[in-house]
Amino acid sequence: MWFIAAVGSAVLFGLTGFFMKVSQMRQGSTLHLLLGLYLTGTLGFAVNSLWEGSLFLDDWRVWLAGIIIGVGSGWGNVVFMKALENGPASLTAPLMNLNILLVILMSVTIYGEHIHSTEAGGIVLLIASAVLVSIKLKEPLTIKEKKWFALVALGGLLFFFRNGGLKVTAELALANTPILFISYLLSAIWFAIAAVSHSKKQQKPVHKGLITTYDALPSRTGLLWGLLSGCFSYGGLQLYSVALQMGPGSIVAPIFSTYGLVVVVGSVLVYKEKLTILQGLALALLFAGLIFVKL
Repeated sequence: MWFIAAVGSAVLFGLTGFFMKVSQMRQGSTLHLLLGLYLTGTLGFAVNSLWEGSLFLDDWRVWLAGIIIGVGSGWGNVVFMKALENGPASLTAPLMNLNILLVILMSVTIYGEHIHSTEAGGIVLLIASAVLVSIKLKEPLTIKEKKWFALVALGGLLFFFRNGGLKVTAELALANTPILFISYLLSAIWFAIAAVSHSKKQQKPVHKGLITTYDALPSRTGLLWGLLSGCFSYGGLQLYSVALQMGPGSIVAPIFSTYGLVVVVGSVLVYKEKLTILQGLALALLFAGLIFVKL
C-alpha cells in the first residue's frame, strides 16, 4: 500500500509542476501562481483534517512542525527561483533535488531503517533518474553570480525541511495533515502579502486616451493556474505523508523525488517537446528503480 501511495505522490506532485510550467508558458505571474497554489492547498488540507477529525491545533509540536515545514516549502520555492536567475537550470534543479540523500541518511542512521541490496540499487537508480531529468546538454553551464552556490545549498536545505520534516513528524506519530495545513496557510499569507505589494510592478500599463489602466492578465493567469496546481500539490504531499507513515522513508523519499519526470512527459504530450537522450534514460532508470525497490 505504501508503494502505491509513494508512486501516486510523485505523479500528483509532478502534475503540480506541469501546471506551473503551463502558467509560465502563458506568462503568468509567478507570485500569483504560488499564491493560488498555497490557497487551494490550504483548503485541501483543512477539509482533509476536518474529515479525519485531526484539526486540533492545541499541540505546540504541530505548530512548530507546521512552521518549519512551511518555511521549507514556501521559502524553498522562492530560493529555487532566485537560484534559476543566477545559474543554469541543468545544475540548479538536480543539485537541490539531492536533498533527498539527507532524508535517506536520516532514515537509516536515526530511525534504523535497513536497506537490502536490491533496494539500495533501486534507490541509486531513482536518484539518478531524478538528477538526469533536469539536465540539458545544450544549456551553457555558466554561473552568473557566486551567490548561486549559496542559494543552491540553502534551497536544498529548505526542501529537506519539507521532505525530511514530514518523516520526523510521522515517526513522532503526529498527524501530518494539520501540520501541512498550518504550513500551507502560513505560506499563503506570505505570498498574498508579496503578491499585493508587487502587483503593480508586474502589471503592464495600458494607455486609453488620457486614462492609464493596468493589464491584470499575468496576475489572473498565474492565480488561476496556481489554484489548479494547489489541488495536485495537496494531493501529492498528502499521499507522501501517508507513504512515510506506512513505509520506509529511505525508499519513499527517492520515489517522490522523481516527480520531475511527470513534467517531462506532460511537456512531450502537450507541447510536443522532444524527449532528450538523458530524459529517455531517466525514464528507463525510473522504471528500473521502481522494479528493484519492489523485488
